[in-house]
Amino acid sequence: MANVTFSSPRMAKDVTVYAVAGDRGTVLAVAKQHNIPIPFDCQDGNCGSCVVEVEHLYAPTKYSKYGIALTEEEKETLKQLGKITKEEIFEAEVNDMPPRHRLACQCFVRNEDIMVRFEGDETLPVQRPHITHAAKRFTGGIKIGSVDEFLGYAVKIEEDAATHFYALAEDMKACGNDEVAKLFYQLAGFSRQHLKEAKEMASKLDADAVIPPDYVWPDQATPERTSLMAGDPNMSRLDALKAALLGERRGYEFYMAMGATSDVAEVAEMAKLFVREEAEHLKILEASITREEWNIAHPEVEEAVS
Repeated sequence: MANVTFSSPRMAKDVTVYAVAGDRGTVLAVAKQHNIPIPFDCQDGNCGSCVVEVEHLYAPTKYSKYGIALTEEEKETLKQLGKITKEEIFEAEVNDMPPRHRLACQCFVRNEDIMVRFEGDETLPVQRPHITHAAKRFTGGIKIGSVDEFLGYAVKIEEDAATHFYALAEDMKACGNDEVAKLFYQLAGFSRQHLKEAKEMASKLDADAVIPPDYVWPDQATPERTSLMAGDPNMSRLDALKAALLGERRGYEFYMAMGATSDVAEVAEMAKLFVREEAEHLKILEASITREEWNIAHPEVEEAVS
């Protein structure tokens, strides 16, 4: 069983579906079943129209990925498209390790979570990222005037998020809710990595800078803070995931707004980097929520797998 997340500039938002490994066949079959617009023609691995990029979301090393033997047709088509390197061919032939690019009609869904990216039909317009109605209407008082100012905000946001999620994890662990504690430790790790990157990029930061009174989010709280009560032994993993998703989405929309409202081109470009990283976290959380909801709806399957 696996989460398959589809991402394309021709889609307004990423779509995550829960697929039973081996039950629905190829990535293209899953896409067609859920009306995902991956282009295709021959469906035999010869035309290359369904080329996609596949990311294995939870593989710490390349050898943690499920081995997938490429057919000669797929290998040759990827070579003609310039989508496979000599090293990837070696890994595919010797270690059965999948290359970064695949043909959706030849790539079978396995028991692992994957992200499938594709360009899509170029006759269709590129769609802007999906954001909430509140973000679309936001006309608040922050307008970033320099890269250092932007990084100052980024450092404060990620520092606060890391502290917040770590404190929640410790509280959950103390009250015996180890499953939710593990989730919050992971989220704290994400924020610490963002914090490290922001500090490394900063050429100079005003250590005494404070969040202004007209800060975009209520109560002068940074965007990724959740409204969770600390130390709740009855909190389910699904509830925690949904609360964390809300905070990550606010962070994503904050960086989107900062890039859109600034008149400084460098700020807009840097904001895009943070938007992409927040988007990755959103995908992971959305995929986890999809899996959790499926497990709750099908307890008999979950027990059988266990």
